[in-house]
Amino acid sequence: MAMKRDYYEVLTVSKEVEIEVIEKTYRKLARQYHPDRNVGDPEAEVKFKEINEAFEVLGDPEKRARYDRYGHAGLEGGEGFGPASGSFSDIVNDLFGAFMGGGGQGGNRRGGQRGPQRGSDLRMPLDIDLLEAARGVKKPFKVRRQEICLECTGTGSKSNKKTTCPRCKGKGEFVQRQGFFELRQACPQCNGSGSVIADPCVKCSGAGKIQVEKEISVSVPPGSDTGLRLFVGGEGNAGDPGAPRGDLELVVRVAEHSMFKREGVDLFVDDLPITFSQAALGATVDIPTLNGKSTLNVPAGTQTGTEFRIRGEGMPELRVSRQGTPIENSRKGDLRVTVNVETPTHLTKRQEELLRELAEIEHRQVSPARRGFFDKIKNLFTAPADTEPTH
Repeated sequence: MAMKRDYYEVLTVSKEVEIEVIEKTYRKLARQYHPDRNVGDPEAEVKFKEINEAFEVLGDPEKRARYDRYGHAGLEGGEGFGPASGSFSDIVNDLFGAFMGGGGQGGNRRGGQRGPQRGSDLRMPLDIDLLEAARGVKKPFKVRRQEICLECTGTGSKSNKKTTCPRCKGKGEFVQRQGFFELRQACPQCNGSGSVIADPCVKCSGAGKIQVEKEISVSVPPGSDTGLRLFVGGEGNAGDPGAPRGDLELVVRVAEHSMFKREGVDLFVDDLPITFSQAALGATVDIPTLNGKSTLNVPAGTQTGTEFRIRGEGMPELRVSRQGTPIENSRKGDLRVTVNVETPTHLTKRQEELLRELAEIEHRQVSPARRGFFDKIKNLFTAPADTEPTH
């Protein structure tokens, strides 16, 4: 008979360590050598059983004291490896709750069979335009989701009866023993319910649920932007009979506007056309806003590309709380308008006469800006010819 290895050596700890160190080391080794992570590796399976056996002793103060005094012989003929201690059970549930079929605190399994399952959540886009985003809107939309089949009231059976699953014999799971663990796996035939349908419902084909389209509405707050997430509780897929529905998550998408461009809370209007005379003499012109129109005072001498800022005519500011709830406030961004001076292409006889007269005046009275420009050209062509190029 092969000699058993020292338990402290198995867990790679010294005899002087505290129980917390033993537990921490055991967790690490158990994850490393768990059979589900080492499929087809018999050596890992042997090590997994060995570290479980070692921790069963060293993780229990009474057994550890007996082992420290008498070695392996002190464990023979006594309590042996009976039910795990509270500490050992806690670690097992913490480490391998998923492998045990969801046991532990808050689990809904009993005897291997799962209870009524909550409906799954849905996620879908919600398309709005810029005006709806600015003013807020109660937006209707259609969603396709699962509903309980009324024909069979969600049982999936014509007669509302189910029979015991022949594969798992009604247990809903298969149990595989690995050392001191019981690894539980849901039965694939009944999906863990322990029962199967002998006479499937014609309407839902035995699923117990059908796909339907329903129209609902959601309130979109003012200032919403692309990427904003809105949650609607209880509007997701239906759960099992007696279980709650899932939730619905909407991701807002704001369509581009033909006139306004948006950057955060500010709006931009590019290339607002003004006439040559309006730019030269100054004028009051109409400009578009989200609320209709407003006026802009263009000062005399305005050039193409000049930007004007109109305070408070942009988008409302929307803030989101830590819980993800939209918070409205009164602050608004600005409207920024860039003007473009249009050159007339079709002139009346009188307009042409006036422009020619203006041209004659400009020819006699050259502006300082024009004089400076032509002086630079003159200097360029009258530079000394014998200037040597630099290398």
